[in-house]
Amino acid sequence: MRPLFLFLLGAACAWAQPFSAGLKAGVPLTDFFTTVENISYSVPNRYIIGVTAELRLPAGFGIEGDVLFRHLNYTDRFLSTPVTTTTDKTTSSAWEFPILLKYRFHTPIARPYVDAGVAWDTLSGLTDTITQSVAPVFSTTTTSTSKPASLSNNTTMGFVMGAGIDIHALVIHVSPELRYTRWASPHFNLSGVIDSNQNQAEFLVGITF
Repeated sequence: MRPLFLFLLGAACAWAQPFSAGLKAGVPLTDFFTTVENISYSVPNRYIIGVTAELRLPAGFGIEGDVLFRHLNYTDRFLSTPVTTTTDKTTSSAWEFPILLKYRFHTPIARPYVDAGVAWDTLSGLTDTITQSVAPVFSTTTTSTSKPASLSNNTTMGFVMGAGIDIHALVIHVSPELRYTRWASPHFNLSGVIDSNQNQAEFLVGITF
């Protein structure tokens, strides 16, 4: 009976670990691209959505992991010759994987917190479509590639820090947060024409159970 009791006690302790998971969504506060010169430019989709999970540790600490998704695109249009108009459209999905150490301050109901850690961001489904139109004869040619000239790094790593408030409402936690990421290297770098912004600010809201 004693081994069975110890086994059940160990299982109960394992299930009692303060683990939470849920959804996280928000908007970027900075543009994905930082330099756009002499082109017609379309604004990227301004939303972020994903999932989050956290293991709460003693003394107000916790470890959080997120999987965040955003869709990005840019279109530039310019005269490559006096009679030829070139349109370059790039679309991609960006997947961000932050791992954060979090500290909550001990206050009732609403607990302010700070967090910091590292993140990886990788592109998937990258497509670059170039269309050239010649004015006098109205002829059009189109080519596509998954490795545009502007692509510098498909995956990049960065340092993350943030601050927010954990609001406990019944059985859920609502956590609005401001988060800043400094990427070590850019995804896109095309000599000052199209460059990725290595400084990323976001407003995120997590809903966990």
